[in-house]
Amino acid sequence: MQLKDGGQFPSIGLGTWKIPDEVLPDLIPEAVSLGYRHFDCACDYGNEVAVGEGISNAISGGACTRDDLWLTSKLWNTYHHPDHVGAACKKSLSDLGVDELDLYLIHFPVTLAYVPIEERYPPGWLFDPEAENPSMKHVPVPLADTWGAMEGLVDSGLVKRIGICNMGTAAIRDLKSYARIQPSVIQVEMHPYLTQQNLLRYCKEEEIAVTAFSPFGASSYVPLNMAGENESVLDETIVKDIGSTHGKSAGQVVLRWAVQRGTVAIPKSQSTGHLKDNIEINDFTLSDDEIKQIDSLERNRRFNDPAEFGEAAFNTFYPIFD
Repeated sequence: MQLKDGGQFPSIGLGTWKIPDEVLPDLIPEAVSLGYRHFDCACDYGNEVAVGEGISNAISGGACTRDDLWLTSKLWNTYHHPDHVGAACKKSLSDLGVDELDLYLIHFPVTLAYVPIEERYPPGWLFDPEAENPSMKHVPVPLADTWGAMEGLVDSGLVKRIGICNMGTAAIRDLKSYARIQPSVIQVEMHPYLTQQNLLRYCKEEEIAVTAFSPFGASSYVPLNMAGENESVLDETIVKDIGSTHGKSAGQVVLRWAVQRGTVAIPKSQSTGHLKDNIEINDFTLSDDEIKQIDSLERNRRFNDPAEFGEAAFNTFYPIFD
């Protein structure tokens, strides 16, 4: 994908959420050998050191250079105050073993009480996990203040671009009204059960690139009891039939749908076969009718919602979506 600033944003990346530390040092070089150049990371995933080892292994093995790669990381909820943004970014840089990020995102529009890096890292959602009734602890930090510190990261050369996650059009419009450096990318949950057509159209008009996380829908959430076994996009007859027409897997069809509608997708996989399948989607094209058929699966089904998992797991009702 060609970005407004001229950057080349790889349309398929590897999401690293929930990939174990012991797997990543070998998985990253394997992914690079298959053609991956985009790796999506975050403080909260707790595995950036292992991702960094994998990146180092890929580079030292001659499979790529640092300039060949696109690395994204994210500012966690406890570091939104301007005093903490820089340190949080530098911690991710150190863990990943790089001097600069291609993209740094605000992970959630959720502002939680600061937890020092030396005290607990990653800090997670709970303010005090050892408390009798542990919960999230909200603190008021204006988005404008956080964004100003994010702009400072660009000014200082720590990151090339900045962006946001998990926000709607109203929040984006407000941010754009005062941003000196405009958001380059937004990352949101997006799949055939949650197509977010209005958000996608708005971002295209504003030249904000859209990254779709959880492009397969429920698969990452079933083990967390945040989705049911019967909520798999990949089991939809429409998707499987389209795959049969093209000689492609259901996953390849869903990723092709994501790319053709103008988004960047970041599926997660630890399997060589799935890694290969997920990146081999450029040798077929979905028809307009096939795109519409997949669009028709819309359920407005969001799996990653702090209003639900916050209350269930962290004793805190924290809605961010209306």
